[in-house]
Amino acid sequence: MDIIDVKNVCLTIGKTQILKSINVSFGQGMIHGLIGRNGSGKTMLMKCICGFIKPTSGEITVDGKRVGKDVDFPQNMGIIIETPGFIPYYSGYKNLKLLAGLNNKIGKTQVRESMRQVGLDPDLRRHVRKYSLGMRQRLGLAQAIMENPDLLILDEPFNGLDKDGVKEMREYLLSYKEQGKTILICSHSAEDISVLCETVHEMDKGEILKIS
Repeated sequence: MDIIDVKNVCLTIGKTQILKSINVSFGQGMIHGLIGRNGSGKTMLMKCICGFIKPTSGEITVDGKRVGKDVDFPQNMGIIIETPGFIPYYSGYKNLKLLAGLNNKIGKTQVRESMRQVGLDPDLRRHVRKYSLGMRQRLGLAQAIMENPDLLILDEPFNGLDKDGVKEMREYLLSYKEQGKTILICSHSAEDISVLCETVHEMDKGEILKIS
């Protein structure tokens, strides 16, 4: 069963065509990879799937619902796209607690547990502005997983992580998939893709060139 279905999606911004007739689907319960050079359209495709950008034409269905028609933003989805943004003068825990309050699906226990799962101490009072890039990435992943979504969309989630951190996050994502979750990941690292992904989709100049 496909959890994401993209049909004839085109995106033009100004006079530039960003995505060109994208047709692709992603099966449920798997880790899927998007690869390609900078500017190939990977992040824009992810933004369209998440409902952040409306395609010029075409249709995107996530978990049986059309994005922009049935729902503005797909439900039950965790997202990291570009550098995660947080309130710099709050701790990591306080940032996540505020975000959790938007949907009121989870409480303090789940917020704290999501931080522990990615290797962060929920009792650390350090302001996010003093976090390293790797700590910010971990906090972004904690935010993405804290409501236990069925689908994760991750754009370069390992940025700023050291070797041990990358190993930990890979192991976590593989365990997340074993729970029946679906992950769509974009990474510049061929090793990340080969270790994690069951399907790989190569993009260039707004088109999907190859699927393996």
